[in-house]
Amino acid sequence: MRNLPALSDFGLLNRGMVCIGQKNYQKALELLHNVVTAPMSTINAIAVEAYKKYVLVSLIHHGQFSTSLPKYASSVAERNLKNLCLTYIELANTYRTGKLFELEANVQTNTEKFETDNNLGLVKQVVSSMYKRNIRRLTQTYLTLSLQDIANMVQLNSPKEAEMHVLQMVIQDGEIYATINQKDGMVRFLEDPEQYKTCQMIERFDSSMQRIMGLSRKLSLVEERLKCDQAYLSKAGKERLRFDFDDFDSIPHKFNI
Repeated sequence: MRNLPALSDFGLLNRGMVCIGQKNYQKALELLHNVVTAPMSTINAIAVEAYKKYVLVSLIHHGQFSTSLPKYASSVAERNLKNLCLTYIELANTYRTGKLFELEANVQTNTEKFETDNNLGLVKQVVSSMYKRNIRRLTQTYLTLSLQDIANMVQLNSPKEAEMHVLQMVIQDGEIYATINQKDGMVRFLEDPEQYKTCQMIERFDSSMQRIMGLSRKLSLVEERLKCDQAYLSKAGKERLRFDFDDFDSIPHKFNI
C-alpha cells in the first residue's frame, strides 16, 4: 500500500488525456481505470482527477457510467472517490434519464466547477454525445425524416442545428450513413455501405486474427505449464477425491425400474 501516488499514475493520467485528445476513448478509459483502481491507503489528487475524467469519457463512449468499482480496487477509492466527485456523479445520473433539457440545465448550473477542473470541454462532448445517441436511435426506426422532425425529436433548437449534427456524424465521425436533400430539407438514412472487401478492411481482419492467434498460443502455453505444475496437480487431485461415482446417478431416471 502507499500514501502518495506513484509516478506511474501521473504517466497513466497524462497518457489518458492524450488519448482523449485523439478521441481514442477506449484506450483512455483503460488508462484512467488503471489509475482509479490502483492500490492506495489514502486518497490522492491524481486518482480524483482521473475519476472525474473517467466518468465523462464513460458517458461519451458508452453512454452510461457505473459508480461501482471492481472488487480489486482499494476500499479507500470505493469509499471516497464518489463523495469527492459528486458533481460528476450527478451529471451521470442526469445523463441516464435521457432528458436533454435536464442535462443542459445541470451543465449550466455547474459550469464554473467544470471550468475550474479544466473539464468543461469534455462536459460539452458529453452533451453532444447524447444528441448523437438520440439521432442514432432515429436511424433504427425511420428511413426518412425532415430536419425539422429530427430537431423536434432530439430537442435541438432548429433544423439548421439538426443538419449540423447529422453532417458531423456522417462526414467527420462516420457514425451513421445518410444523405441530406437540401431542397426539401429531408434526411434519408442508409444501410452500412461497407462491403468488407477493401484492402484496409482485410488488413483489419488480418490484424484481429493475428491477435487472436497470439492469445490462443499464450493460453496453450499456460495450459502446458499447469500440466507440469506439481502444486496445481496436487490440488486438482484432491478436488477429484471429493467426488465418488456413487454421487452421480449413472442411469437416466426414465429407465429406472
